[in-house]
Amino acid sequence: MTDSINYFGSANSKLIEKDFTREQRKNFIIRKEILWKSETAADEEVNRKEIEYIKLYKSNDPRTGYNQRPKFKRE
Repeated sequence: MTDSINYFGSANSKLIEKDFTREQRKNFIIRKEILWKSETAADEEVNRKEIEYIKLYKSNDPRTGYNQRPKFKRE
């Protein structure tokens, strides 16, 4: 929705920092991939798509990603 090259979501720095040592934080690469886009979608549809992809890629599973919502449920 932002169309900003600088936007990476609402990252929780403290949560992400746990996965990297101070030395590792000196040199790393971030890759951003646009998975879906629409010129006409309303915010509500964009939000639904976001949740769909979070669940699909298990980005809310702490072993995989950093999304804290929707809450991850172990099967």
